[in-house]
Amino acid sequence: MAASGQWTDEEKGRRRLPAGEVHAWAPGLNQTVCGLSLSRSRLSRFAHVPRPDIFPESGGAAARVQQVCPRCAASAGRRGPDARPRWQQVNPRP
Repeated sequence: MAASGQWTDEEKGRRRLPAGEVHAWAPGLNQTVCGLSLSRSRLSRFAHVPRPDIFPESGGAAARVQQVCPRCAASAGRRGPDARPRWQQVNPRP
């Protein structure tokens, strides 16, 4: 994960957690999944935080997350209410 801010959770051993706007990021890359440059966007890296933990309904590391990038959320498997249904082949050709 990469985020615009950070905070320290004192209860869980002074663990650094993401805050503000959160994007999906894979270690070893210099950009997020949606294409933002980490250095130009001034995003902090959080390699120790898994993707599902940043969604508000999961609790955990999402305490101070204000917004999750919709493109990055789609890559993590989350779909919004306005998203199109997944593609499904209804009547395949013989």
